[in-house]
Amino acid sequence: MHGCNPPGGVFLAIMKKLKLLPLVAILIVHVAAAESIEHVWLTHKTNDPSHIVVNWETATPGDSIVHFGNSDTLNEKASAAESVTLHHVEIPFGDGDTPLHYAVETAGQRSQAAAVKRYSGTQFRAAVVADWQGKPDLSALLRDDPHVLFTAGDNINCLHTLCGDGVKDCVKPYSEMIAKYSAMFRTIPIMPALGNHDREMRSRGPKPPPEPVYDIDATAFQKFFPLPDDGWKWHFDIPAFNARFIALDLEHTSDFGTTWQTGHAFDAASEQFKWYQTWIAKRDRALVVTLHNERNSPMRAKEKGEWHKLFRQGTTTISGFGYFGERAEVDGHSYFNTALGTGAKYADPQSKFFTPEATYILLTFNRDAKKVIVEIKSLSGTVLDRSEQATHE
Repeated sequence: MHGCNPPGGVFLAIMKKLKLLPLVAILIVHVAAAESIEHVWLTHKTNDPSHIVVNWETATPGDSIVHFGNSDTLNEKASAAESVTLHHVEIPFGDGDTPLHYAVETAGQRSQAAAVKRYSGTQFRAAVVADWQGKPDLSALLRDDPHVLFTAGDNINCLHTLCGDGVKDCVKPYSEMIAKYSAMFRTIPIMPALGNHDREMRSRGPKPPPEPVYDIDATAFQKFFPLPDDGWKWHFDIPAFNARFIALDLEHTSDFGTTWQTGHAFDAASEQFKWYQTWIAKRDRALVVTLHNERNSPMRAKEKGEWHKLFRQGTTTISGFGYFGERAEVDGHSYFNTALGTGAKYADPQSKFFTPEATYILLTFNRDAKKVIVEIKSLSGTVLDRSEQATHE
């Protein structure tokens, strides 16, 4: 038997004879704990919070089970029998004064139980971040206790550094992001908008190369995050607070038509423009927030100013371009920019507030109010700029 371990039954018999079974039990418990599911994140793929998607990864393929309920007894269950390593299970969420409790399970391994706040009560708080490449400390954001985390793009550094050139479906950079903030993502749903970094599958270089640099379809992003509508563009409503969020696929628009092209078409005849035109014109929500990843000042001039006309039909517009915090005012409409890092700065000609430091944005909605409070905050939690925004009539 040189070079071989004894079969399990013989091994246990030997350990029993040597009175070492307690050690075996400890080892088994340790291994089970090491294999427990730790990285879970939450999204929505419906257009309202009637349902929520629980997502997790496992090292080996297995089934997908979510135990959930209005208390930690977790007396309900939803499952998918398909054997996978990337798990997505949708469960009811809905209104209620109590949190939704849940835990996930695959192949007998179970996560710790967690709870997520429902979007009810007298106040709803949403945080917006962008340019997440540096993975900074978000303790201050967590102290604000947001119900949901929205992004304005660039959620990762890029795909190719961890996945290799030209690989579209590798989710490793997103897995790293979840692992860095695992406690946060277990309890706060994320609704991300796309940026150019989210689909960069080759090094950009000094000039457009022969092959496309970006995966326009955002394969890895869409594989990792179940989102409403097409995934690369979506809208999401919070009916209890009369609010709507719309995410667009806008970034590096000047590179359109080259191998540096990052996203979908945005001209007046495009699917994206017409889709946004339809949703921004609706008046069934009092407060509408638009999210995108392009620089605000040139974007509002696109299509002979038609994009600005669309943006200002909503309540406010938030971008994640560059590395700065900003509020600009144009024709009664506020354009914000935010970034979790520091670096390149591009002040809007109509800027009313500008900071070079890293920031996030906190949106506070009060029930029955027709305005939203928008705060640009430093990563220490200091309020740098505060305004009230209402839809332009």
